[in-house]
Amino acid sequence: MNVLFLCTGNSCRSLMGEAIFNHLAPQGWHAISAGSKPLGRLNPGAVALLEEKGIATAGYYSKSWNDLPVTPDIVISVCGNAANETCPAYLGPVLRSHWGVEDPAHAEGTEAEIKAAFETAYAILRYRIEQFLALPLTELQHDPVRLKAEMDRIGVSLP
Repeated sequence: MNVLFLCTGNSCRSLMGEAIFNHLAPQGWHAISAGSKPLGRLNPGAVALLEEKGIATAGYYSKSWNDLPVTPDIVISVCGNAANETCPAYLGPVLRSHWGVEDPAHAEGTEAEIKAAFETAYAILRYRIEQFLALPLTELQHDPVRLKAEMDRIGVSLP
């Protein structure tokens, strides 16, 4: 199964979702990330935090949803803008869920306050991904209605 983490800029939250998911995912499950209007660069704060957590970032880059290497089975939007945008037709009938997370790239304040915003986004994404991966995935991948309900429930849960 291929999971797409989607955001507008594909530089921070969707990258974190992709990297965390791939770090934790069982064999046969893979995440990618993309943006509807990619910035073309990764957020250095997100990359630094992932590396600090021991999660590899090599090979990740900011890309458009028009340039995906695979067609996703599941699309998880992580920002409000992406949740309201229409997926391109070539994505076909994919399961979609919205897991909104505040963008730490827009955090203001002291260095500690900005770092805390990145930590919060990371904690929310990691918690939700862990909840997702704890589901009976083999069973649910054949029951899209139940899988969507579970994913939507997870999308509003907090650590």
